[in-house]
Amino acid sequence: MIIDQASLLIAIAFSSAALMLALLIGWLNERKETYLVHGAAGIGLVVLALMVMGLRNGAYDLVYQLVPFCVLLAGFSLIYSTSRLFHRNQAGPLLPILVGAVSIALTAIPLLMGLSGLGTLVLNATSALIMALCGWEYWQGRREAPLAMLANTGLYGLTAISFLCCAAVLGATQQWVIDAPPDNWAEDFNSIMSLVGLTGIGAITLTLHHDRAARRHRDEANTDSLTGLLNRRALFERFPESEPVPGLAVLMLDLDHFKQINDRLGHARGDDVLQRFTQILRSQTRSQDITARLGGEEFCLILPGLDREAARGIAENIRTAFADLAINMGNGTETATVSAGLATGGVGEPFASVLSRADAALYKAKSAGRNQVHLAALRLVA
Repeated sequence: MIIDQASLLIAIAFSSAALMLALLIGWLNERKETYLVHGAAGIGLVVLALMVMGLRNGAYDLVYQLVPFCVLLAGFSLIYSTSRLFHRNQAGPLLPILVGAVSIALTAIPLLMGLSGLGTLVLNATSALIMALCGWEYWQGRREAPLAMLANTGLYGLTAISFLCCAAVLGATQQWVIDAPPDNWAEDFNSIMSLVGLTGIGAITLTLHHDRAARRHRDEANTDSLTGLLNRRALFERFPESEPVPGLAVLMLDLDHFKQINDRLGHARGDDVLQRFTQILRSQTRSQDITARLGGEEFCLILPGLDREAARGIAENIRTAFADLAINMGNGTETATVSAGLATGGVGEPFASVLSRADAALYKAKSAGRNQVHLAALRLVA
């Protein structure tokens, strides 16, 4: 034999233990990422099973078959749950539990009947299935990070193939009863692939986790926490103040008498009104439009590719929809209204100037009685 199986199993166990520790530390830092703790628990069970198998010193009785095999399959099932949670976030535990229970039962039955070779074959076949299911989850999520997701898919796929090879060799030789751990090229391939696969998958998964966390923190820094819209900072990152925006339609909106809503109904109800206005904005705008909350009850809408009349139509739709919103004031209902100012970028005009003209138009709409859209004069020269 080229490779010492026991030593290789111990090496896989130590490598897996390091990965388990890294996942556990990641989960302690971000408790809501439950896939990390599922992964740590699953790899912990794999480490336990491999340590027992590596230290059995040639023993291959029922205890050294049944216990590590069942623990190993339980660990693989938790790793499958990790893959599902990583891809789907809210995936339920029922399917991984079912897969694990069926795999353990199918493996345990022949072992208890004294068919140690058949039980080992079933262990490898069910392990291959679970690894393939893990790879399928990453394949489905490949749009998030194509190279990394496809790499994990490939590693899980190769690991599944290595388990299938072990099952195929046992099936081809019809070794239904064995009194020692299998020792052949397929076992060597499986051990190497398990070591490389677990290490590679763990490193890639942790990298993806850190990338997700960085994106989430960036999104949180650029998003208004109440409405989920862009904040002022994010808007000016997308449209630097000095950047020319010829023809770009910029709409400024401000809720009328919003302070009275806060004073009479409380800030919680005021927040509810802001959120309901945000829903109206989303329902009346296109996917390419950019909406930001600049602060308080002031909003900004960027409408690319629209002329003044088309942009005005969207502004009027928003105003009308919000005017139809009834707010329960305790002793009856009142109508909420919004004022708006619209400007389009002139030749060579920077974004800050267009925004300022839209804001001036908004002020005129409020001065003229509120609940209306006012258009800024066209700027034809730079």
